[in-house]
Amino acid sequence: MNNPNIINSIYNMRLLDEAALKTTAVHRIHPLVKLVTTLAYLVVVVSFGKYETGRLLPFLFYPVVIFAFAELPVISMLKRILIVEPLIIGIGILNPLFDRQAVMFAGVLVPGGWVAFLSIFIKCSLTVTAALLLIATTGMDKLALALRMLKVPRLFVLQLLLTYRYISVLMEEVGRSLKAYSLKAPEHKGVQRSAWGPLAGQLILRTFDRAQRVYQAMCLRGFNGEYNTGGNIRLRSADLGYLAGWVLLFISLKRYDIPLIIGSLLTGVVK
Repeated sequence: MNNPNIINSIYNMRLLDEAALKTTAVHRIHPLVKLVTTLAYLVVVVSFGKYETGRLLPFLFYPVVIFAFAELPVISMLKRILIVEPLIIGIGILNPLFDRQAVMFAGVLVPGGWVAFLSIFIKCSLTVTAALLLIATTGMDKLALALRMLKVPRLFVLQLLLTYRYISVLMEEVGRSLKAYSLKAPEHKGVQRSAWGPLAGQLILRTFDRAQRVYQAMCLRGFNGEYNTGGNIRLRSADLGYLAGWVLLFISLKRYDIPLIIGSLLTGVVK
């Protein structure tokens, strides 16, 4: 009997890798350019004050455009974003208890803690979405290449890549172990508590053996401590235009209060 949760977890891990294999215009952008663009987006988003909630809304434009032009599965990506939402709520939910300063929000005087909580929620959601879009449109191998071009230490990049790859290997071993247990004890629903220790021990031994075989295979293919991410990709004028366009937009959204300007134009009130 297959464990559907394990199968779904493995599928979810591989979905980002499969999405990165597309050949859309966004996927063809140089990985270094996409990495720098994402970093600029993250820096500008987190730079807003805790009460500047409305000014964060125009930054939804960036993920919406990437979703559209990269042809990514919106529902599947949103499910991954929703996984971290409880953590985000847990981080910001205490703000209303400590921040009781009254602030103006949407023309109404409300406790500042709730506005700060909403600001944290939007910031975290935007940053997590941008990070997932970077992986889904670039892939971990090309992302590692971009990190090395930024002179990130080789050890850090290698650790990041191997950890990312090892997660899927670990999930496969967990799936095999649970399947073997269910075949030997079909009358049990789930793993009995008495079997947790032996099952965990077997899992550690199996994953350690699998890791050794993977390392030996890498050495046979010439691995010498440097993860080969492929040849260097040349920067094109389109890549530089992509970077310049987004960075100018982010700076403009930071400099000008777009929601206020739009509201003033609609109401005819100039501030």
